[in-house]
Amino acid sequence: MKTLLTAAVLATVTAGCAGTAQMTNNMASQPPQITDHRGDDDLLTAGLGLKGLQSPVAPAFANPEQPTAVELRRRAIWANWRGIADLAPGGGYGERYGSTAAVAGREYSGVATLPGGVSSHRVVAQIPDGFDGNKRCLLVAPSSGSRGVYGAISVAGAWGLPKGCAVVYTDKGTGTDFVDVDTGEGTDLAGQRAIGDSRVFIPKVSAQKAPQAHEVAFKHAHSQVNPEADWGRHVVQAAQFGLDALSQAFPGNGQFNWDNTRVIAVGISNGGGAVLRAAEEQGAHFAAIVAGEPQIHVNGFGGKALYDYGLDAMTFMPCAQLALPDGALPEPPALAAAKPLMGLWCQRLKMAGRLDGADVPAMAKQAHEIMRASGWSDGALAAGYASTGFDLWRSVLVAYASAYAQAPVGAHPCGYRYQAESADKQARAATLAERAAWWSDSSGIPPGNAVSLKHDNPDIYAQLQCLTELRKDPVVAESIAATTASMPAHKDTPILILHGKDDGLVPIQYSSIPYVAMLREGGHNAVSFTAEDKAQHFDAFLGFPAYRQRWRPLLPELYRGLDRMWSHIAEDGPMP
Repeated sequence: MKTLLTAAVLATVTAGCAGTAQMTNNMASQPPQITDHRGDDDLLTAGLGLKGLQSPVAPAFANPEQPTAVELRRRAIWANWRGIADLAPGGGYGERYGSTAAVAGREYSGVATLPGGVSSHRVVAQIPDGFDGNKRCLLVAPSSGSRGVYGAISVAGAWGLPKGCAVVYTDKGTGTDFVDVDTGEGTDLAGQRAIGDSRVFIPKVSAQKAPQAHEVAFKHAHSQVNPEADWGRHVVQAAQFGLDALSQAFPGNGQFNWDNTRVIAVGISNGGGAVLRAAEEQGAHFAAIVAGEPQIHVNGFGGKALYDYGLDAMTFMPCAQLALPDGALPEPPALAAAKPLMGLWCQRLKMAGRLDGADVPAMAKQAHEIMRASGWSDGALAAGYASTGFDLWRSVLVAYASAYAQAPVGAHPCGYRYQAESADKQARAATLAERAAWWSDSSGIPPGNAVSLKHDNPDIYAQLQCLTELRKDPVVAESIAATTASMPAHKDTPILILHGKDDGLVPIQYSSIPYVAMLREGGHNAVSFTAEDKAQHFDAFLGFPAYRQRWRPLLPELYRGLDRMWSHIAEDGPMP
């Protein structure tokens, strides 16, 4: 990776960002960089190719305590590919669908802040050498979940870069810029450990309650700005960053703007919700929007916020899954170890007066009836077993509760904290090697990568009660309300939505179905919606035989949807 231009010259790249999208960059602390990616360090796979991405062994750091920028980027790309796509042998990626072609080009990396904002989001524009000046296409892709800036590379980069389109990514104010509170050490623009103003994320600590020793802060939970409310604006700002990068990369092609460039917003999960929210922005004129399994909610039409159905799932799902037929639940996690714990959870719910069955099977049947009555399908409950077994619902709710409460590090309203821990579960200082790999290896929300979710009260139900009561807090309620979707600004924007019927993390009945109903009632007819049979939320889980036997990947359908959408907007083809 070679830096092509200095920060002084690079100021021209983002100067136009203050215009249409009102973009401002934190130029004083994080000047944008332009880097060259060719040969063994390409745009799409960082030189790993399909075999390198399929390897379960992460690309090595020559010095684990001080990896280079090239090594960190390669490992981040490896981790994000594997976290999203089904790359397991026999799954068909790179053979029946998808591309891992070596694409040479340049990356424009920066940090952007919304007007009036106190937190930032990373943006990376990938400009291929083979950019098609006749197509003039730009894909803007927010990360799924809380992933880092390369979180959507297998979604947008894999489709767009080999076709000669530029792609720009945003971490939408979440991401993997973890900060070790003990040392104040965070990450710089290249993902390397840094202190002071060179850090991309600088958390504030509570004035009332000092963090405990060895705590870790991360953007989604500790930025104090509820980033989810601004995901749509982050997408628009990233698109403008990409347009300006194209103008700088190809000065002979004229200024790239919304009118002369086909800008397509594409994302999955939280990224899917972000691109739909971006459609609400009046100043953005997207050629098309493609959303897979979007985490989106509307008022009415049966819509429900993530925090609300997450509370339902954390409460009743572990018990309800015991009522599913034998063979319905996939492994991993191992059922032999999980089922006794699920039975104990049923009993804990009875102790709390939430269930009243005479025995565990009766309690499970009652919990199952509650979940089904609220809209969960048996397919979604089965697919949701991974979220139960890996304690995902608690991890998600704790992080989102902190974001919605706009809490600083050290002051989670329900007493949680994030710390490195030893084998005996005691908090400890994170090692240099652990801290060095946080940016590249993390999915954006702990636990994982040597960071644990900690609470002084071992009673999970007591923790759940606090998270439930917190929903009534005015700040939290207002934050959740601020994430509610509204109608697109332009009724002629083509929108394609794909969603698995068995999605056990973002249930289709609470998200896509209500959103599409709102669009159609509001007169937005340029929308196409497909509820995909035998599809759940995590393509990456299909590498496990039990998952592959039950479900098929969603990514090939998303790629085909992009093909059809391109035909519609560029070749006068029918609406997908």
